[in-house]
Amino acid sequence: MSAPHSIDLPHAETVLKTGKTYVRDLAERVVSTGLQAGLGAVVVTRPFDLTMWEAAGMAGVAASLALVKGLIARWRSVTNSASLVKDV
Repeated sequence: MSAPHSIDLPHAETVLKTGKTYVRDLAERVVSTGLQAGLGAVVVTRPFDLTMWEAAGMAGVAASLALVKGLIARWRSVTNSASLVKDV
């Protein structure tokens, strides 16, 4: 009989550090996307006759999509980044 194979798992401290890095990265991307989209929506509010709430909704949709993209990036590969680009 051969010896059972050992499973080489990372230390809990490493998992917490990498998870924390990922969450910070994702939060920064979502907030910046929301702010950028909000600013962009404010700029187009006048020419396209949008209400403030429609502009805010546009920013919310953009930030939500940034969140989904970041979660998909994490699901696709085990990294500390919310980027879809490999090795980031």
